[in-house]
Amino acid sequence: MGDAAVRVATVITRLEGGAGQLALRGALIMDPAAHEMTIITGRGDPVLLDQAAAAGLEVLIEPALRAPIAPCSDLGALVRLRGLFIRRPFDIVHTHTAKAGMLGRLAAHRAGVPRLVHTYHGFPFHEFQALPRRQAYVRIERGLGRITDLALCVGTGVAVEAVRRRLISPERIRTIGVVADGPAPPRDGPDRAAHGGLPGSARARARAALGLPAGATVVGAVGRLTYQKAPGDFVAALRELGRPDVTGVWVGDGELAGQVAAQARETPAVRLVLAGQRGNVPELLPAFDVFLLSSRYEGLPTAVVEAMICGIPVVATAVNAVGDVVVPGETGLLVPPGHPALMADAVRFFLDSPEAAVRMAAAAQARLGKRFGEPALRQALMAAYSGESDAA
Repeated sequence: MGDAAVRVATVITRLEGGAGQLALRGALIMDPAAHEMTIITGRGDPVLLDQAAAAGLEVLIEPALRAPIAPCSDLGALVRLRGLFIRRPFDIVHTHTAKAGMLGRLAAHRAGVPRLVHTYHGFPFHEFQALPRRQAYVRIERGLGRITDLALCVGTGVAVEAVRRRLISPERIRTIGVVADGPAPPRDGPDRAAHGGLPGSARARARAALGLPAGATVVGAVGRLTYQKAPGDFVAALRELGRPDVTGVWVGDGELAGQVAAQARETPAVRLVLAGQRGNVPELLPAFDVFLLSSRYEGLPTAVVEAMICGIPVVATAVNAVGDVVVPGETGLLVPPGHPALMADAVRFFLDSPEAAVRMAAAAQARLGKRFGEPALRQALMAAYSGESDAA
């Protein structure tokens, strides 16, 4: 590719959530003298779009690039992306998420882009789908794998599933992590809180920002209010917990917001705060006594890692790459997806056993180390873009 800057198009369906954060962070951390980065997306979180603009990144909005299956829009997006890749001779197209991964890779392949990289944050298929649909998605991903030079899998569990499903040749699979913010708080000193080893001031500020009493017992979650995240199971777990002194907090917005609010209203014993979309999630996490991930399927959620960095004990569903960081009984507790009663049991254990909660939270902080920082992601992307990973 010579001495000129390598032109990289990062294509993602929606620049939002954990996948959007990772895609944007990857574009931001590359040396602009060596990599000319362009983001192509159907829509985006205003906070992330503002960050991209402030950094001087080129962002192109392709309205036809949408998550739901819509043949007319999908065909339009494919044609427009292929035209863009012909007019703009990108050296690399790097796709994220299922829809952009399909349309972006097909368009780039047909336009003759020299190198195609895809990041699996998770998969479009999962156990809660009808079998024919799941099998169709697997076949599509296998076909796309044949035109993909390298697949970056967010978490070991995702990489293992990609290998097991034969989505792409094993030698073209690499494992990466997320980039999580928020340095681990000190566990000693005059500012230490009585519970969880968090600085009292950080806890107080977070609870004030969420409108919570300083002495509340809080079970929290972060994520989009979507089918994938199973917010209904989160509310059901609060009901099963049977602790009227507990306040549930969900940080994030999405199409199920109204439905979840109605579910909480119909359950008087449940206190639920829907905090909406926030741009300062790491600063809010210290408000939680326990972090609960109720997802039906996942990749490796950034919010779980950030909660661990903050010293929050984690209960999570045993899906995809979550087990990379939540080691049962060591760094947190895992439960099967779709079982709110078991989620409630695990949360109750942490609330009733603060010493175990502190021990596992501290073990999680120690285990994370520096695995989830920008240097590791930058190194992985540089190798992926240069082709050095191909010989690894």
